[in-house]
Amino acid sequence: MAPGRLLQSGQPRLATFRANQDMALNMARNILINNNIISASELTPECVYLDRRRLLLGGTALALTTATATAAAAAPAQAPMKAALNARYSSTEQPTAYADITGYNNFYEFGTGKDDPRRNAHTLRPRPWSVTISGEVEVPGTLTLEDILAPHALEERVYRMRCVERWSMVIPWVGFPLADFIKRFRPTSKAKYVAFRTLHDPKQMPGQRAGWLEWPYVEGLRIDEAMHPLTLLAVGLYGRLLPNQNGAPLRLVVPWKYGFKGIKSIVAIHFTERRPPTSWNVAAASEYGFYANVNPAVDHPRWSQASERRIGASLFDATRPTLPFNGYAADVASLYSGMDLRRWF
Repeated sequence: MAPGRLLQSGQPRLATFRANQDMALNMARNILINNNIISASELTPECVYLDRRRLLLGGTALALTTATATAAAAAPAQAPMKAALNARYSSTEQPTAYADITGYNNFYEFGTGKDDPRRNAHTLRPRPWSVTISGEVEVPGTLTLEDILAPHALEERVYRMRCVERWSMVIPWVGFPLADFIKRFRPTSKAKYVAFRTLHDPKQMPGQRAGWLEWPYVEGLRIDEAMHPLTLLAVGLYGRLLPNQNGAPLRLVVPWKYGFKGIKSIVAIHFTERRPPTSWNVAAASEYGFYANVNPAVDHPRWSQASERRIGASLFDATRPTLPFNGYAADVASLYSGMDLRRWF
């Protein structure tokens, strides 16, 4: 009921109090969200993502409820993607709310604010889509998105994501191993690195009209990193198609690295003998290394990396220690055996 109608009901003092109270609460809510003190889901929780699978682990049926049944803000109505949960490579932590994952992110092609991608990414046309494969491979070519997906069974993997800016999430991705995709093109012995390129189209990506980065966005991995079973090509999250603001229709996910390595809206993959340039390393080499492995012992020049703020966590549990390799050290530390991780950051 509107405040004006309440004033006519014989309770003007109560109505005025409630109206002022609502106004004050809304102002406080906006201040908290806009200054990144708290996320929207902490203030307006809703229960979603209840349709989770039961799995067999060592012959024992387990219900994956605690970590996956309490996220906030429901996904848009879409037909669910058929994707089996890969428990081997999934965190049991509670996933971050869909509203936070899709409403708080970095995608400079649509602006530098955390909510800019959500507000501006409607201009991206993720279909039709194609990706060009080139370089040191025996089978180069250009594939449509349908060609890319056809041979692969989709998996759901619940990964931790750590941004270099000291915030983190837990995201239930849908995708398939990059290694399985790479094998289709038979890389040669000269393929030491894999380079990725984002779409360059300022009409679809208005942020590319600004000069805060050199466009198009480019990223790269060593071939052994690309072939690691944790490395994922994602096409969805929360069992739904990947939203534009999260990198539709195809993005990279490397959970032991800082989030900027997860290049979005990929249109080209190139295999090369030499280490490729990467956008943030080109922009500020002293701040953003090529490897970008999550490392609490190596600080960013302007802030500590020892801790992180979990988006959507309670005020009393938001700050937590950052784990080496984002908690995936047992799986990936051997990739960097003998390397000086302070030098090769």
